Amino acid sequence: MIKESKTSKTLRARELGVSRGTMYYKPKKPDQDWQLKCQIETVLREHPSYGSPRIAIALKRNHKPIERVMKIFGIKAYRRRGRKWKRVKNIKVVYPNLLLTEYPVYPNHIWVTDFTYIPFQGKTVYLATVLDLFTRRVVGMSVYTNHSVQLVLSAFLNAIHSNPRPAIFHSDNGSEYNSEIFVEALQNVGVQISRSAPGCPWENGYQESFYDKFKIDLGDPSRFKTLGELVYEIYQTIYRYNNTRIHTALKMSPNQFALKSFSA
Repeated sequence: MIKESKTSKTLRARELGVSRGTMYYKPKKPDQDWQLKCQIETVLREHPSYGSPRIAIALKRNHKPIERVMKIFGIKAYRRRGRKWKRVKNIKVVYPNLLLTEYPVYPNHIWVTDFTYIPFQGKTVYLATVLDLFTRRVVGMSVYTNHSVQLVLSAFLNAIHSNPRPAIFHSDNGSEYNSEIFVEALQNVGVQISRSAPGCPWENGYQESFYDKFKIDLGDPSRFKTLGELVYEIYQTIYRYNNTRIHTALKMSPNQFALKSFSA
């Protein structure tokens, strides 16, 4: 095996927009967990209704590690109750799910994005976020009263304004992410586009898991008198998530983990 020189590592880190120290940093998340995650998602593509017991049988594995990995990565089987997942039609370009083969190994390596709904006074507020998979940090966000392409584009621009560009940008196949202006923005920055397979919402389970916890921390939106108060608390909740809330997988807050990885 040919060892990579310090000079080549420095150049590689410069290309990626990260410090050279991160090229040596070994993430806490075991590679075996990521491989099992990919196997679980492969089973769910053929059998979307499978829960952990049947996935374990299909993979000929004990159900406990299946349950643990599904919890870590926010993977949930498809259910026909609650939110209805729409199958996107007329997809012009089908992008592969690079997360089935790529593993996040440094900050800003892989970003994932999605948006969620927050009911307020008979209307709907939309929150779009961009999450760094390595640090689990929210690197970009936007809040709108509609879910046009501007919602997701603003979240991406917010992320790219304050952080080095990622190598991979992952989303589902929603019409907002398939719009020409959004795809063009990604291509102009020079990132690889990754998408969940159509009709497979669990392949972006990281964001779904984040939103589940975020809405618990946010609390009941109806307690706010004005939209401004709600938006302020949305930003404060994400600030606390990044800076003070202990992430189960990291054993510290995402920003603490990010600082540790950059200084390694």
